[in-house]
Amino acid sequence: MGRMTGRPLMKLKTVHQGAGISIVAPASFARQERIELGEAALRRLGYVPRFSESALARGPLFFAGTAEQRVADLHAAFTDPESQIVMSLRGGYGSNYVLPCLDLEVVRRNPKPFFAYSDLTGVQLHLLDRLGLPAFHGPMAAADFYLEDGVHLPSFHAALADQSYTVGPGQGLRTLKTGTARGTLYGGCLSILVSLLGTPWEPKTESKLLFLEDTGAKPYQIDRMLWQLRHAGKLEGVTGIIFGEMLDCVSPDMPPEFLDQVIATAFDDFDGPIAIGLRSGHVSRQNVTLVFGMNGELNLASHEEPTLKLEWTHTNTE
Repeated sequence: MGRMTGRPLMKLKTVHQGAGISIVAPASFARQERIELGEAALRRLGYVPRFSESALARGPLFFAGTAEQRVADLHAAFTDPESQIVMSLRGGYGSNYVLPCLDLEVVRRNPKPFFAYSDLTGVQLHLLDRLGLPAFHGPMAAADFYLEDGVHLPSFHAALADQSYTVGPGQGLRTLKTGTARGTLYGGCLSILVSLLGTPWEPKTESKLLFLEDTGAKPYQIDRMLWQLRHAGKLEGVTGIIFGEMLDCVSPDMPPEFLDQVIATAFDDFDGPIAIGLRSGHVSRQNVTLVFGMNGELNLASHEEPTLKLEWTHTNTE
């Protein structure tokens, strides 16, 4: 198993249907029709969405309000006694401006599941690294719930219910390099992880079971980002690697296996198992919830039945 690093993982309260969900937009604004469809889908599932004060703001520029408004919304979402979940509308760009303003003590006193991915990778990992708040890398209101088949509900509900669960070929997982590995699951959007290198919010990927995903990145750009992670020391002690679906990362004029070959070459000296295709984050359908901070067991002993099992191992009771 990978060496445990960072803060002990917080134990969150089990969330049941009927829970309130604080909807925030810490980065870019979303399309109104997607907001309405996402809200309706959450209500059909029995949840009660509550939009933060600036969640529907459009601007300045491509942001959903100023950085001050967006961070105030995040603080209010965590402290709202009527909601048990915090969920981002979408990613986009802009949550990097929120990072220096976050009041960690507010979140520490009011821990809740925070669903996001993409641009929010930095915020989620900052809260995980500094506080031990589990990072719910999963569906967002106006990015996934607005779609008819946008959310993998079994993993969504299992994560909220504090249950262990397993994902596999049905969720896109396939083997690139056989083997088994255990460790603390950690990661997110590859381009965001790389953008944080050299900053105070640099991710702590070392010695983890690493999940990496992205969208629209060309294979050579993926190779370059992996090269940068390696030479920044961020792959030291990593026990295994799981890539996401990597949506739109291979153009139609390339053979489908080209990205597989790029990854195999980039990790030709890596000892652990490597998987690809797990639909979490930027995906074509059924976004799987992964909780960074949970213990993961990646079993790629064969190409036929690859699995990733996630287990909660709380070491505190905040």
